[in-house]
Amino acid sequence: MPVPWFLLSLALGRSPVVLSLERIVGPQDTARCSPGLSCHLWDGDLFCLPGSIVSAPGPVLVPTRLQTELVLRCHQETDCGLCVRVAVHLAVRGHWEEPKDEEGIGRAADSEREEPRNASLQAQVLLSFHSYTTARCVLLEVEVPAALVQSGQSVGSVVFDCFEAALGTEVQIWSYTQPTYQKELNFTQQLPALPWLNVSADGDDVHLVLDVSEEQHVGLSLYWDQVKSPTKPWWHRNLTGPHTITLNHTDLVPCLCIQVWPLEPDSVRTSICPFRKDPRAHRNLWRAARLRLLPPRGWRLDAPCSLSAEATLCWQALGGGPCQPLVPPLSQENVTVNKALEFPLLKGHPNLCVQVSSWEKLQLQECLWSDSLGPLKDDMLLVETRGPQNNTSLCALEPSGCTPLLSRASTRAARVGEHLLQDLQSGQCLQLWDGDLGALWACPMNKYTHQRWALVWLACLLLAAVLFLLLLLKKDHVKGWLRLLKEDVHAGAAAKSRAALLLYSADDEGFERLVGALASALCQLPLRVAVDLWSRRELSAHGPLAWFHAQRRQTLQEGGVVVLLFSPGAVALCHEWLQDSASASGVHSPHDAFAASLSCVLPDFLQGRAPGRYIGAYFDSLLRPDAVPTLFRAVPVFALPSQLPDFLRALQGPGVPRPGRLADRAEQVSRALQPALDCCLRPPGTPETGREMGPEAGDRT
Repeated sequence: MPVPWFLLSLALGRSPVVLSLERIVGPQDTARCSPGLSCHLWDGDLFCLPGSIVSAPGPVLVPTRLQTELVLRCHQETDCGLCVRVAVHLAVRGHWEEPKDEEGIGRAADSEREEPRNASLQAQVLLSFHSYTTARCVLLEVEVPAALVQSGQSVGSVVFDCFEAALGTEVQIWSYTQPTYQKELNFTQQLPALPWLNVSADGDDVHLVLDVSEEQHVGLSLYWDQVKSPTKPWWHRNLTGPHTITLNHTDLVPCLCIQVWPLEPDSVRTSICPFRKDPRAHRNLWRAARLRLLPPRGWRLDAPCSLSAEATLCWQALGGGPCQPLVPPLSQENVTVNKALEFPLLKGHPNLCVQVSSWEKLQLQECLWSDSLGPLKDDMLLVETRGPQNNTSLCALEPSGCTPLLSRASTRAARVGEHLLQDLQSGQCLQLWDGDLGALWACPMNKYTHQRWALVWLACLLLAAVLFLLLLLKKDHVKGWLRLLKEDVHAGAAAKSRAALLLYSADDEGFERLVGALASALCQLPLRVAVDLWSRRELSAHGPLAWFHAQRRQTLQEGGVVVLLFSPGAVALCHEWLQDSASASGVHSPHDAFAASLSCVLPDFLQGRAPGRYIGAYFDSLLRPDAVPTLFRAVPVFALPSQLPDFLRALQGPGVPRPGRLADRAEQVSRALQPALDCCLRPPGTPETGREMGPEAGDRT
């Protein structure tokens, strides 16, 4: 039964229509002939190689013309692919030669000569098919009755169903007989692609141009095509008429595919994945990939597409330098994205990191235990290697290599090798791994560092005492110097202001201006404010999640605070995450920095780590106080601008200025916010003029 198939014939130019293609059910090839002919298709494909042209001994069948037709081959009800049907038109060529010496031939010979002339003609017709990805050759046996055998007369055709091919490819078809009586026929055809869906690049933007008629109704979906995973729709619209959808180049990943179908019953969906070989898409894929720790010893690589990569553990020393892979004794393993994997470890350690490499190039490195177990430690990793006959050896992993403990090398581990061996035997070292090939131990080095610097500290204290005596002898001169020193200290403390990371949901352009005004006013207090409005280049280069992760870590390490600025859009996103965090993480656009940050913010609140690190705020004219989700009320939440003094006191932390000066600063911030707040509260009448974000920004009819 014919079904709608969304293709454009090249003869129709730029006037797309919906054509109906015949559906062939089942994977079997078939052959059929014109009335009066009989034909048979050989099983299986052959190796085709045309031979030399030979002379015809009499009338023979030869192919005269090739004709193709596009059909659908359906293996299942909804699993259909494009297929090329080939019709070979046949004719009789040549005739029986009359003998020159009729007298030398008797009547018996005459009867023998009449017999083949009254017999049917048989021929073996070969069809050879070549495309970019496919090469096939089939053999058709055709028989023509004697009544149709007349030299130069067309006897009919034989039809072969069918050669499968991909949209947009060029196919070549040859036909000849065996033996070969004439030069083979050659036919080349460019199969239709998707000329009604054009993908073009314009700077940092990619345009998907859907060129259909005004009354044509189609569905269009963007999705991530993952191996062994269900399809993840990213964007879907039902459209009427021509449209242009604009994507930012940071949205491209190799498995981003486009699916289009006519909005009709039982319509066939056409999918293309145009970014599989795009270098920008592969770079974006690695930027979007994230390593995640799954307690107690599991981990997972999250990425929108499948990756060909290997992972291994490495040891990151406190003093810096490259992370040293633990191979051997631990081996590398292939990575399957979005799948939980287990570390072969007994205990976790903040210095243990995961390296993910692709084609021998390091792509990702993450010390997954740094958040839960604290910063890097000054520990020495001891590698125990077990050989045959229970032979064991111990060495300490250093930047220069693995140093034997009892050696005379001038390295840190060699100088305290005997002490480290005693610590290992007395149980002061933490065993991280134990296997057939060896074991890994982490031994603390703090006490040896203290012993080494004990004399140095003693000398410093003695020098300080001498300086104090000298100052007592000349105290009048020192008073003025101390007064200047106190002023310098206060000036330095003011210069080293507290860091604040401002997170918000970009509800609209007016709210973004209000956030920008708040950030600019806070910088005058002084505060060191980080906000994504001022980091567009870093966001485009690394993605919002990577930017937020780096800013959050730096802010908290410096004793700063993360400010959650709630708005109607932010509250809606929080409710989505709290109801179903798995589905919410895959739906929002990668440009939504607030949605991206929730994957790191929510665990801090759920696990009780938020107090002291976060504060909340909202504009009381834009949001009701009870609209803030209950989970986030574990930290102070301030209404702006009515509670600006308390908000500024919480921002600046210890050492805030006098109450009178704090009130002056609050008044200064309130004056800076008022114009942007009035603009945000203006009744809607005129459309906003700004760059829209996401695929919808490019939709235009």
